[in-house]
Amino acid sequence: MPALLAVGLLLTAAACGSSSETDEVADDQPTGDPVRIGFFDPSAGGYKSLGVGVGARAAEDYVNTELGGIHERPVELVTCATDGTPETTISCANKFAEEKVVAALDGFNTTSSAAVDILTTAGIPLVGGIPFDSATGAEVDNRVFFSAPQAAFLIGALQAFGEQGKKSVTLVAADIPATHQSVDLVLKPVGEALGIEVEGLYFSPTNPNFNAIAATIAESDPDVGGLMAAPDPSACTQLVQGLRQLGYDGTIFTAACTEFIEQAPAEAEGAALYSSHWLPRASEFAPEDVQEELEVAEQAIGEEGGTADYYAFAQFAVTVTLAQALNASPDAGLDGPTILKTLKALEGFDSFLGPELSCGGKTTPNCTSQMLLFDVDAQGATEPATGDWITPIPDVMAKIPGAS
Repeated sequence: MPALLAVGLLLTAAACGSSSETDEVADDQPTGDPVRIGFFDPSAGGYKSLGVGVGARAAEDYVNTELGGIHERPVELVTCATDGTPETTISCANKFAEEKVVAALDGFNTTSSAAVDILTTAGIPLVGGIPFDSATGAEVDNRVFFSAPQAAFLIGALQAFGEQGKKSVTLVAADIPATHQSVDLVLKPVGEALGIEVEGLYFSPTNPNFNAIAATIAESDPDVGGLMAAPDPSACTQLVQGLRQLGYDGTIFTAACTEFIEQAPAEAEGAALYSSHWLPRASEFAPEDVQEELEVAEQAIGEEGGTADYYAFAQFAVTVTLAQALNASPDAGLDGPTILKTLKALEGFDSFLGPELSCGGKTTPNCTSQMLLFDVDAQGATEPATGDWITPIPDVMAKIPGAS
């Protein structure tokens, strides 16, 4: 997840059936008018995340060729590139309104709040995984997010570290006011309650020096040291290699990075990473039905080509879950208001690669608070640190707007 995830940390009936009922190969290809869905694609600017587009396109093809579309109608993504600025988000929202899409995929958009009023007026619900814009994640109207809130990942990770007997954690983040507030006002008190000393270490957002960061962590030698959120995959690899070269033998926390396992296999053992869903390297530890879903996702993403990172699998999971949820409600109309109503009514619904979803919360747009923390072993496999999903402390989550 990009560094901006940390910025929003502080500021921030039921559909029948499950994914297993809708994942069989379709006998007939979808026909009729397409179900047009907008897609905020973070493929431009300095904070581009190309894996998001790979996952969305792979899911579009999978839904149409294997699931028979949505209610036997083909899915058509209306893609619009964003660059992390409100201006491009507003432009895309206007495009979606003009083209009368029935829903819009958030695409891990860090400025999605700029689109909310436009989408709401047009009757277009916003659907995503993790709300990377804290303002969007703090409200419930006209939006549904299938993954946990931002705050859940770090709070859940601290819980898991506490269960492992870790007593000290150093978290690295961009040097901006919100990250200091997140560490000082949220994570330090949570750590104290768990018996963990949490310290913040900050780098320049415009000119980070990860060699210096590695040296500082190695010198203080905490039980866990690493990134609160990952600026980009290369930063994770650089930090992991730097720490191991300096002799640090503690747990290296790499946020949601996965690429370092392949890029620095000799140093990857003993790292930990968080996720909103199961990942391919954890397949041997996943339930049987999830293993099958991982095979599906890997094949579809591989056929699409391009970046096959965390974001590719996350966006694939979000898009397929949307199609499965709508297909599981046979009487659901495919206009925006009805789609929103259908999604808000989900209760105990099995998401693709993720936990069960219940989306009717009155104070949160998120359908779950659960997350996974993976430990990397000597073979590069990632095993759930606690064996299964982690539910962050409800009392802590309740103090963060939109998190519970």
